[in-house]
Amino acid sequence: MVRSSNRSMIDHSSLPSEVTEAIEQAGYYPALVVDVVAAAVAGDEVVSHLVHQETTFDEDAVRRHITVLVMTGGRLVIVHADDHAADHDDAQQVATATSETVPLSAVRGVMLTHVVPGPDRYVPGTLGREVSLTLGWGAVSRVDLLPATCGDPTCEGDHGYDGTITSDDISLRISAEADGDTALGQALAFAGHLSSAIGR
Repeated sequence: MVRSSNRSMIDHSSLPSEVTEAIEQAGYYPALVVDVVAAAVAGDEVVSHLVHQETTFDEDAVRRHITVLVMTGGRLVIVHADDHAADHDDAQQVATATSETVPLSAVRGVMLTHVVPGPDRYVPGTLGREVSLTLGWGAVSRVDLLPATCGDPTCEGDHGYDGTITSDDISLRISAEADGDTALGQALAFAGHLSSAIGR
């Protein structure tokens, strides 16, 4: 029995060179990440993309994580890849890569928070040097509860709780200082394209 390689079945031609170059520049197993992204995009035309790589420190371990967001004409493709803890000390290094596809019609919100130091010296048109991009499509919701009040500062009655439910499926922080001006510009462009697409 002859088994064919899955590698030959993955078509990278649908991925724009900008996407593959951004993944390669991020430096986290680019061959693996490109394959996973290409398989998830499945030949659709790419409208916009965002690649975000971050490194975290977990006790004595350094862990890397990459997130690739790709918007096509009708879908939002999310790919995560990161280091995975080995079962024992002498085990070989393991990475996990996961893709998720969400119809654009299911994306409920795009929240962009601009962090602007020294707002009294803000230069019009600059929008600061750091943003937090939060996307929600209902897979994960965060519930924030606070004790309810009646407005009377002397009241000691129990008024229950007030709360908000926030769709918070993915949140990325992009800083010009840490990630570069190009990454910040790409984040702003991606947020704009996605916001425009779900607003129609």
